[in-house]
This record gives sequence, C-alpha cells and structure tokens, in this order.
Amino acid sequence: MDATAYQTSFSGHSRGSLCALCAVRVRIRGDSWGTHVPYIRERVAPLTTTPIQVARPPEEAAGSRTDKPPGSRGDGRYEDGRAEELLRELNAPGTGEGRCLEIRDELAKFYTPIVRSIARRYTQRGELLEDLQQAAYLGLVKAINNYNPDLGDHFLRYAYPTMHGEVKRHFRDKTWAIHMPRRFQELRSQLKVVTQEFIRDHRRSPTIAEVAVLLEVTEEEAVEVLVAADAYNPDSLDVPLSDEDGAITLGDTLGREDVAMQNLIDGEALAPLLDALPERERTIVLLRFFGNKTQLEIAAELGCSQMHVSRLLRRTLTQLREGLLREE
Repeated sequence: MDATAYQTSFSGHSRGSLCALCAVRVRIRGDSWGTHVPYIRERVAPLTTTPIQVARPPEEAAGSRTDKPPGSRGDGRYEDGRAEELLRELNAPGTGEGRCLEIRDELAKFYTPIVRSIARRYTQRGELLEDLQQAAYLGLVKAINNYNPDLGDHFLRYAYPTMHGEVKRHFRDKTWAIHMPRRFQELRSQLKVVTQEFIRDHRRSPTIAEVAVLLEVTEEEAVEVLVAADAYNPDSLDVPLSDEDGAITLGDTLGREDVAMQNLIDGEALAPLLDALPERERTIVLLRFFGNKTQLEIAAELGCSQMHVSRLLRRTLTQLREGLLREE
C-alpha cells in the first residue's frame, strides 16, 4: 500500500489505529515521527476529551537513548554548556589557584550522579561501592585535567569513557590477589564467555585442548589462563575444609620444610665422630651442648680450670667440623 492510501485511510479510525497507521507511514516514507503528531491530535481531538499524549515508535525512542551516557538526556542538565564554560575558565591563563580549586570542586559535585551511576554498574563483581566510586572520581579528575575546551565537544562525552576506563583499570591492577600479565587477564574474560557457550552447546566442560582452540592459543597458554582464572580470587589458607568444630584448614594440608629432618641427618653424621673422640673431650661436648652446663660448671666437675675447658672445647669443635666436611 502506498503513502496515498495511508493518507486516505486515516478518516474514521480510532486514536490507537491512527497512531499505528502513522507509525507505518513513518517506516514507508522515512518521515520524522514529530511531523505526524499534530495530524493525529487534529483527527482524534473531536473523538475524545482526554488529553492526547502520542508515544514515539519503540525503535525511534530506543535510538534516542543510544550512544549517550546516563544523565545526558532529559532536561539537558549536562549539555547546557555550564561545564564547558567552567573548563574554559579553568584553562584560562589568568585564573588564580584558588578559583581553579573552586571550579574543580564544583565540577566534581556536578558530575557526582554520573560517578555513582558508573560505579553501580560494576557492583556485581565483588568490589566495594566506595572503591568503585573512588576509581570513577579519579577518572573524572583526569578528564578535567586533560579536557581541551577548544575542541568544542561536550565535556561529558569525553569524561564518561574516561571514568569507565579508570574503573576497568582498577579491576585490572588493584583487584587481583596475584598479579598476572595483562594478556592473561584479558584471556580470562574471554575464557568465561567461551566456556559458558561450550557448556551450553555440548553439555560438558571443555578440555584443555578445546580451550586452546576456543581462545586461539597454545595448550601451554591455555593452562596458564586457567591458572590466572583461579589467581583472581584465590581461597584463603585459613578456610576450614569442613563445617565441623576444630576442622583442619587448607593451610594444614600443605607441606612445609621439616627442620627435624635436617637435624636427623646431621645427628647421624655426627654420631660416629663423637664416638671417636677421647673420653674427656667427648664428656666436655656432651655436658656443654646436651647438658646445658657452663664452662665453669664443667671445669668444676672435671677438676680443671675454665680456661682449659674452653681451649679443649674449641679444639674439639674444630675437629668435629672438619670431620663433617670430609663426610660431605
């Protein structure tokens, strides 16, 4: 049906049908929706006393919302040029330091709703809202410092992606418990998506070889990506392994260096050397290191001077040390 047929078909229709016909006409002729609003009101007004509010087509209404940051539409609060005027004043050579601080403070307060809106978008990732807002504020400060008012663009169109980027940088640099190279951080994000798609299509988890194919990396890199996925938020070593009272923790299951093992080896190597010592020297060593007696107490027990005990002990230790080194 051509546009003329639609033009003649308006007469005698209800308000809803007139709006529907105009919507189709917009599609065929490419007219703006606003050009048909007066026509609808003129046709419908005699039929009803109810005030007429004509809705925009869904696709046109959706188009009006795209590519604009939150808060930049509606009453035009963020596009009235006030921020750009302040930024021009901020960048002017004659602006004093005190006035610069006032301008920065005013801009920060002015865009606080945008900062909070950006931060709330990332609250499902386990980070505190206050930390996300701080990152977004940092992006706002960077945008204020780097914005060039001579380019003529709206400040928010520059600041909005800058704030988003700063929040994403916060996740990349500050939230990882174990720092990983940026490439593996980016592959971790891809891993989550491709794994979900694979499970949905195949009803099972992918193997390492399949993960490598999905991510277009080698199998060795796929293993590193899987390790990186666990490194983002690792379990604490103090986490109990069960709900029972007194349950062991994850850290209790990990092996550690056993100092007693080295002492056992040294003791076994030292035993034959002690047996080979003369009885007096062996008694001095045993009383000093196993009996915890002082040289003065050992001298009194053996009936000699403390100086003589010191000289014998030093010579015996040197002999034992040389014997151990020969054994090694």
